[in-house]
Amino acid sequence: MAGSTDWQQQLRDNLARVRGTLAEAAQRRSRDPGAVRLVAVTKYVTPEVIRAVLRAGVFDLGESHVQQLVARARECDPPRLDWPASGESADMRPRWHMIGHLQRNKVKALLPYARIVHSLESPRLAQAVEQQAAALDARVDVLIEVNVAGETSKTGINPEAAPQLIEVVAGCPHLRLRGVMTMAPYDPNPEAARPYFVRLRELLERYRAAGLVGPECVHLSMGMSQDYAVAVEEGATLVRVGSTLFEGLPGSDPRAST
Repeated sequence: MAGSTDWQQQLRDNLARVRGTLAEAAQRRSRDPGAVRLVAVTKYVTPEVIRAVLRAGVFDLGESHVQQLVARARECDPPRLDWPASGESADMRPRWHMIGHLQRNKVKALLPYARIVHSLESPRLAQAVEQQAAALDARVDVLIEVNVAGETSKTGINPEAAPQLIEVVAGCPHLRLRGVMTMAPYDPNPEAARPYFVRLRELLERYRAAGLVGPECVHLSMGMSQDYAVAVEEGATLVRVGSTLFEGLPGSDPRAST
């Protein structure tokens, strides 16, 4: 690739900036930056850039569409399907996160490549994932997507209905409920997202206090390129960053909002 040295340096610079912003946000709340996992959203970049991201030590990769996730996973090394209890993988194999809307008829295609689903939003989808996971004799880490903003244009379960979905997941032996996820309404002002992140954190705290979720349900997946620092300040453990991380790289799209 022409000019490879330039874009590789650009990637290193972008990654250092994102990690620095993440660490500063965590420290403002006396949090350990290591408790926040960066999920690189790769939908606009080339496979060569993805491999460079892996070499840079980012092993969590996210895609919003099943077809693209599967294609990307096939282009890279064989996927790593487990979620390590601690630390990062040393083998440079990606852990693919499904972060977008998941249709039931796409679950079968997805699970050979991704075992981390951020967007569980209905009992029927939970049952479809359970059925396919059972067929693969696999365990799937899931997060419940909660539409805390109440936007009709966004997917996610209503907060009042989430406890019912939690009960359904609890009855699925091949699913592990690891947390909750939300998407704040887009606003160029990062502070506009804070109330939604606060509400998601409070919802998880409420579920925990009520005994609805176990100690393994710890993750708050929230925050994208424009507001991930605010999300970390409010407790995010998974941030989904695309355009900020890949700005100026081959295949990147400055219009991307992740």
